[in-house]
Amino acid sequence: MNEEILTTQRVTDAIARSYYVKGEGVLREFRLTVRRRVDLITVSHKGWITIIEIKSSSEDFRNDKKWIEYIEWADRFYFGVAYNFPIDILPKKHGIIITDGFDCHEMRASPVNKLNGSRRNTLVRNIAKTSMRRIESKLNDLLHF
Repeated sequence: MNEEILTTQRVTDAIARSYYVKGEGVLREFRLTVRRRVDLITVSHKGWITIIEIKSSSEDFRNDKKWIEYIEWADRFYFGVAYNFPIDILPKKHGIIITDGFDCHEMRASPVNKLNGSRRNTLVRNIAKTSMRRIESKLNDLLHF
């Protein structure tokens, strides 16, 4: 049996779409103030911040430990993986979202670690500024020399 290998892009697209459909704000490749770039960050209608770390393979998970620094910047933290990812290697204390490349399922809910107000305020303002700059960059031909 030849199992389909989902690309990181496809996993990211599917999970981003699932949050978008729920009405949440979604931003890819967002740089935190600690100079680390998260794969996906979302803001719910209640202002909750969720970070999703996309893992494409067990090697990707084993070789990358930067995600540990992301946890303190979110109310909820998830790993986003393909349906055939070996989820037993992921830490038990974080949420897991699996996808077949289109539909997504919250395999394990993330515990809530509520951000303090100051950090949340700074983060939401930085997310807004980054989002606005990306939109303007795509729309304004005068910004591309």
